[in-house]
Amino acid sequence: MEHTSYTMDYDCIVIGGGHAGIEASLAVARLGFSCLLITQNLDRIGALSCNPAVGGLSKGNLVREVDALGGEMGRLIDSSLIQYRVLNRSRGPAVQAPRAQADKLVYQSEARRAVEQQPRLAVYMDTVIDLITSQSGRAVEGVITGRGHGISARTVILASGTFMEGRIFIGDYDAPQGRLGEAAARGLGKKLREKGFSVGRLKTGTPARIAGNTIEYEKLERQDGEPPEAFSFNSGGRLNRPAVPCWITYTNAATHAIIRANIHRSPLYGGKITGAGPRYCPSIEDKVMRFPDRDRHHVFVEPESLGTNEMYLNGLSSSLPEDAQEAFIRSIAGLEHARIARPAYAVEYDYLDPLGLYPTLESKLLAGFFAAGQTNGSSGYEEAAAQGVMAGINAALTMRGEPPLVLGRAEAYIGVLIDDLTTTGTKEPYRMFTSRAEHRLMLRHDTADSRLTPKGRVAGLIDDARWERFRGKMQSLDAIRELLRTRTTEAGANGASKTIERALVDATITPEAVPSLVHDLTEEPAAFPAEWIICAALDIKYAGYIEKEKRAAERNVKMDAVKLPPDYDYGSIAGLSAESKEKLSLVRPLTLGQAARIPGVRQGDIALLMIRMKKQKKE
Repeated sequence: MEHTSYTMDYDCIVIGGGHAGIEASLAVARLGFSCLLITQNLDRIGALSCNPAVGGLSKGNLVREVDALGGEMGRLIDSSLIQYRVLNRSRGPAVQAPRAQADKLVYQSEARRAVEQQPRLAVYMDTVIDLITSQSGRAVEGVITGRGHGISARTVILASGTFMEGRIFIGDYDAPQGRLGEAAARGLGKKLREKGFSVGRLKTGTPARIAGNTIEYEKLERQDGEPPEAFSFNSGGRLNRPAVPCWITYTNAATHAIIRANIHRSPLYGGKITGAGPRYCPSIEDKVMRFPDRDRHHVFVEPESLGTNEMYLNGLSSSLPEDAQEAFIRSIAGLEHARIARPAYAVEYDYLDPLGLYPTLESKLLAGFFAAGQTNGSSGYEEAAAQGVMAGINAALTMRGEPPLVLGRAEAYIGVLIDDLTTTGTKEPYRMFTSRAEHRLMLRHDTADSRLTPKGRVAGLIDDARWERFRGKMQSLDAIRELLRTRTTEAGANGASKTIERALVDATITPEAVPSLVHDLTEEPAAFPAEWIICAALDIKYAGYIEKEKRAAERNVKMDAVKLPPDYDYGSIAGLSAESKEKLSLVRPLTLGQAARIPGVRQGDIALLMIRMKKQKKE
């Protein structure tokens, strides 16, 4: 379709109003550039398409890292949560993380407010169907929309989620939609293929929503939350938010029998869906068929909002026909009279192979073109927001002519996420886990600000007021550590006096007990928040392990310090194996460390590459 004219001019255009698009557009605008956020429906900015929850194992860490860099997601969930819990309380701090159930209507309203009130950021309702490129075809220069507008921009960030060529499936029914009742973004996927991008298909899904007043709650297990604490380091401690319970029930033999009897009606098993689904969040029909020995599966019944009657059936994602959905839902204890408000469905969509991106999230094929979120093959709101803020920062740094921000695997879960995607790629929806991080003890959720706020400050997303608060907190943490080094307490069977620091190392007291031991040494009992004291205590308790992780990480830092030209001709290096030449040419790593993490690249070839780089540097 020919565009009519250049109707508007911006420094950056962001395509998509989901969690990646929100963070990307806010970052660009806050860094001083004009930005246009184009979305198909302004009323759906920030929609929680699947579970109305934010955080969880490793995901809560991502939210706090986004916040530490100057992003928005932490503030949004703080203003909308209706239940809060820290997961893995009984396990070590490296695998603990906050999770909150959100009021999806409030979250969405707050997200739209943040976008619309941000200076230098405009929103526009249309569908992007093509990119405008330079005459050489090597750089992006804008977009073309469905209504024929040509809009110019120096950079473009694609964050289309499940909408690019999206198609939903419910039994025999299928339609070009990105979410139930919302039209797919059609045309752009085809154009990207024509431009040479590697575009694939992925699948995800969502459970049915049922009317809350049709549930027999007395048959369910009640799950209450904890006093809510802030995700955002800028919100400050405890939050004054409503708290509602969630509920647990289970599938049973009858449920599984109904699913097996209808499995031939599933588009997933009938071959209509070709895209790979999420391995770690399978549909209920997948769970029943793949694990026939399991006699039950958890079902978490969770509220969608204080302002609606809908309840979310976490664990029952499905693409079966609606009559089969109703039958297996009503076979579950407490849901015998459940009335479906919205059916479960699967959605298949186009995604870009993330191997086509640099660790900056800029395209290797098209300069100035960035991608973030599910467009890159990831899953989850938190992974999307993390990529969004990084794409926004790097688009702005590119326009400034400054070096990009690339986080290492020992610096942030965000670094692990982006390195995994851009170094090893993905053929299924990628989900973050604590097990993916080699240095997770260094990446606790409570240390995200100390790790990343200085980087956010350098990039320009941390204002003076927040920076001064951060510096005050760091000074307080130093003061707390000094108190722990000098304060003594009775410890051990013989009642010997020890410093709190020594007792922590000897495991004679827990970090959670420390606040009551040190508060009386301050002029005011509330001078140091309990979470700060616990953070300092954890640093001391695990100092030996953290130091060991740091030494291991330093070896990787040295490798990542050796830069590789993005257009390097690996085929010209005599002695490199054919497989390594192929893999290195495909990924085009930016550092020797990234090259070493590419599956199939031999360590001997890395050593050869290091020798070649040193020789060229001398020359």
